[in-house]
Amino acid sequence: MAKKEAPKKKAKVGLNDDIGEENRLEMYRLQLEVRHVEQRAHDLFFQNLIKGTSHLSIGQEAIAAGFAVAMNPDDYSFGTHRGHAQTLVRGAPISGVLGELMGRECGLMNGKGGSMHLTSVEHGVMGSYAIIGAHLPIALGTAWQAQYNETGQVSVCYFGDGAANIGAFHESLNYAVVEKLPVVFVCENNLYMEYTPIDSVTAVEHPAADRASAYGLPRIVVDGNDADEVYRTAVIAFEKARAGDGPSLVEAMTYRHSGHSRADPATYRPDGELDEWLKKDPIPLYRQRLLDFGVKEDVVSGMEEDVIKAVDEATEICKASPSPQKEIAFTDVWADGGASWRN
Repeated sequence: MAKKEAPKKKAKVGLNDDIGEENRLEMYRLQLEVRHVEQRAHDLFFQNLIKGTSHLSIGQEAIAAGFAVAMNPDDYSFGTHRGHAQTLVRGAPISGVLGELMGRECGLMNGKGGSMHLTSVEHGVMGSYAIIGAHLPIALGTAWQAQYNETGQVSVCYFGDGAANIGAFHESLNYAVVEKLPVVFVCENNLYMEYTPIDSVTAVEHPAADRASAYGLPRIVVDGNDADEVYRTAVIAFEKARAGDGPSLVEAMTYRHSGHSRADPATYRPDGELDEWLKKDPIPLYRQRLLDFGVKEDVVSGMEEDVIKAVDEATEICKASPSPQKEIAFTDVWADGGASWRN
């Protein structure tokens, strides 16, 4: 079988260094989009327009943005229950994400999936998974088919620090290394597994990276609040995977500004911890970096205005969209689309 050449991600060098102005502006735009969409979701909840709970990743935007800009359009993403960011950065429409959270027909799954099950196959988003670590072995499937068909595609599997303590993590790492699968595992370590500090229940300091050597992988810990550092790490991991040299395991250190979910006031956090991490907020830090590299203030502020406008417009689309008809509860159940029982 002839090997299909994967589309190459070209370096776009502008006014600044190896990353380039175009890539940097895109990473900033993506971080802004995620931040404003999640803040809007928070507001819509208090307007009783979003039911139930959801898990915001405010403060963690740089990880999703850095990986997304380094990815090729046909690569695959597997997200967590905290998956709004991981979905938006792949190009899924804002109205599709907010619409899904609001349970409207315009949602990515017509309002049937909600916050923790965002999926957009056309954008390479192969689902968000509410069960901790459930998607790690599933990501091996897309990686295996890419290897078998020689497509050059890479699967990126995000997971939280708590998932590094379950069997699926170790089984998936082992299999991926043995088969040299083109998959990148990304641990978003925000210090807490729900309400429990990860260091209080883990034998090593870094639950993912400190276990990499057991599978013959290098220890990779990055600043998850620095999109540039994330991007550079992602580029190296993707090059390794596309060359047929197997998986990578990246642990990105970050912090969620709010509680685990909307019902969590996060009173278990030590005094002053949040204040210290707010000083490392990835968005204002990256904004200043753009200015330091010579990007004009009007370009940066114009992008910020455009993102807010897009979120406002998407919000109105979602408000005007009807709730899904009850009949669609019986669609998308089986691969053929129906709900009838099949032996």
